[in-house]
Parts: sequence; C-alpha cells; structure tokens
Amino acid sequence: MSPALREVYAALLQRAPENRIEPDLSRIRRVMELMGDPQTSYRSIRIAGTNGKTTTARILERILREAGLRTGRTTSPHLHSPTERIAIDGVPIDEEGFLQAYRDVEPFAQIVDAESQAAGGPPLTFFEYLTAMAFQAFASAPVDVAVVETGLGGTWDATGAVDPDVTVITPISLDHQEYLGDTIAEIAGEKAGILTSSATAILAAQPYEDAAEVLRDRISELGAEAALEDQQIGVLARTPGVGGQMLTLQGIAGRYEEVFLSLLGEHQARNALLAVAAAEALLGDGRAPLDGELLSAALSTVTSPGRAEVVRQSPTILLDAAHNPAGALTLVETVRENFRFTRTVGVVGILQEKDAEEILAVLEPLLDAVVITASSSPRAIPADRLADLARDVFEDPDRVHEHPALPDAIQAAVDLAETDGDQFGGVVVAGSVTLAAEVRDLLGVERED
Repeated sequence: MSPALREVYAALLQRAPENRIEPDLSRIRRVMELMGDPQTSYRSIRIAGTNGKTTTARILERILREAGLRTGRTTSPHLHSPTERIAIDGVPIDEEGFLQAYRDVEPFAQIVDAESQAAGGPPLTFFEYLTAMAFQAFASAPVDVAVVETGLGGTWDATGAVDPDVTVITPISLDHQEYLGDTIAEIAGEKAGILTSSATAILAAQPYEDAAEVLRDRISELGAEAALEDQQIGVLARTPGVGGQMLTLQGIAGRYEEVFLSLLGEHQARNALLAVAAAEALLGDGRAPLDGELLSAALSTVTSPGRAEVVRQSPTILLDAAHNPAGALTLVETVRENFRFTRTVGVVGILQEKDAEEILAVLEPLLDAVVITASSSPRAIPADRLADLARDVFEDPDRVHEHPALPDAIQAAVDLAETDGDQFGGVVVAGSVTLAAEVRDLLGVERED
C-alpha cells in the first residue's frame, strides 16, 4: 500500500467504523444527489444475506462480463487492499483510481458532513463514503451494470442509494445481532429491506423457516416478481470433482446441463444458481435462457479468494473466511465432501464481536487438533483467551495448541498434519477474513491484479 493510499484509508477509518449501522439513508442519498446521482447511470443488482454474498457477486459478475457487459462490482470486506472493494470488469481498481474516487467524493462529503453535524448527526460513515466512491467510479468508467453487495443488513445499508433492477438474498442466519436484531425473523426483516416492487427478486432456500416466511411475506406485500430456490429455480444435480463440481441447474428461463463450476462445496453450487437466475432476470427479463457456452465459460473460470480456497499442497492447506457459525458449518461440510484427510488440523483466529465459542463447537468434530492464533487485526481475540475457550470446547487439552504468531501457527499445524510421516493430513484455516488474507500473504498466494 502506497503512502498516499495508506493516508486515505486512515482518513476513511477515522469515520464511523464499517461494522456499525447508522439507521438513516439521508446522508448517502444527499451526497449522491450533490454528485448528480451517478448510480442512476447504469443498471444494478443488489445482493444481501448472511453468507455467500461475495461469491454470488463474483459469479454473477463473471457471467455478465462473458455476456459482453462492462461491469462494476463492490464487495466487502477486502482481503488485502481496500482497492478490492471497487472492481471494474472483474479487476480491482488501481491505487490511483481509488484515490481519484476519494477525491471525487471529498468536496461533496464535506458539505454532507457539515449539514449532518449541524443537525446533531454523524458525518458520513466509512461504508457510506466508500459506497459513494464505488458508485462514482462505476459512472466514470463507465459500466453497463453494477453488482452491489450490501455491507450489513439491507434496510439501512448505504447501498440502498441504488434503485436495483434485480435483488438477490442469500441464506440468512445469526450474525451481527448487535445491529440487525436478536432473532432470525428480525435479521431477515433487515435483509428484506433491499426488496422493491420493481425489481425481480432471487431468493435462496433458507435454513430457517422464520427467514423464509419473512421474505415471502415481503414479496407478497410488494407484489414483486420472484424466483425462489427449490421452487422456480434449483440445483438439480451436482457431482464433486477435482478442482470444482459438475452441475445441472434449473434457472428461471432455462435448464443448464453438465456445467462445470470451478469452486468447491454445495453452497457454491447454490451461489452459482442464484447468480444464474439473477443474470437471466437482468439480461432477458427472466424469459430467455443464457447461452450455454457463455455460461460454461463463466462458471469454469470464476474464482473466490478466501472462500474454500486451496492455497498449498503437501500437505493441503485449505482456507476459508468462515467468520460465523453458519459459515463454519458450511466449511465442515465442504471439507468432508471434497477431502479425505487422515488427520485434519485447524488454524483458527476469530474477531471479538463474533460467536467464538459456537464457531469452535461447529469446527470441533472435524478437527483432530486445533492451533489457536490471532490475526494482526486490533479486533482479534487474543490467542490466550481464544485458546481457553477452545480447551473448554475440545475438552481434551492435548488437542489444543496455542501460537499467537501466525507463521508459528501455520508451521505447527503443518507439523501436526504430517505427524509420523503422514502424507495425507490436511490443514484447515478458518475464523475471519483478516486471518484468511494474512495466510494468503504468508504463503505467497498471488493477489488479484
């Protein structure tokens, strides 16, 4: 990160933190109005949900690019650099592009900050400012369509400045309860805030009936067109394979036989289904199927860094952001389906606001041993505290190892996986996006351009 980018990112971080919602869209709408509403110059797809948003966005964008559209994509959080949050044609904008977007927003942000603070309110938050930057960068490119991932919730999320053509809601589970509510129904109500009467809704099958009921009721209330997984759309067949899986999908307008997806896990097949249906809704109003060759080319080359990603062989090291219990459960299922490790060792680091005990409890049946560590994030649970939790969860203290320094933790996990010369052990890294990013850097995994 250059000194200039570091300075701008520090200025953004001085605003209200990313993991905080200000239940008011007036600031983002005001700054966009002052800028001439650049977000209205292209079509948009808005994605909400607890898990799967980023990968669904990446798959969808890949399909749209293969169809010949110029795309913008905004996702969060980032793995390595804040520039990843704003992508044009599938590639994160360069540092100068990020700095230019910041400068483009700055004079208008100053006006909105002053107006809000004069009325006793806060300045633009970190996420509001970054959202304005993304929408401006997309207009400057210019793009044909923006794929927009919400930050937290939906109703009060800054991405609500767009008027989407299509909305997508991925599976909903407990996360960010301090902002979204204590129950599945309350959280689903916040996510349902992205739905509109004029946008076609693509809805994932929900693990909780309370969430499904909230979404159905909202769709009915709006009178919106909707395609629901396991009703109008579905994953009809799925065969795991080397480096991915072969799928048969039923979209809104077409059935797609034997399409290879270059991502692991049943959840990724479901993410691909949502992306396919959203692309059908955008490109052909849900009435024309996608070209089969186009879809094959898109799905076979899509990537999702930090999501069930193999970053090393001998022994295999698999890493996943898995920062909540639902994500951890999905990771466990993916490992069991795709790998036959004779010994599985975890490397786990979790942030303070997360349900660490439950995440550990979900991972425990998978792991023969766990190495507890911490990322460099100031929000990381200290390794000694997390190790104490792990000893309670794992019961046998010999299964829990503590290495605060990440390089030591990775080496310890590799040594444990290869105990007695075992060539078929594996290492699973999980617990936070920041941990996944730092392991990728530590192992020299290539970043996106």
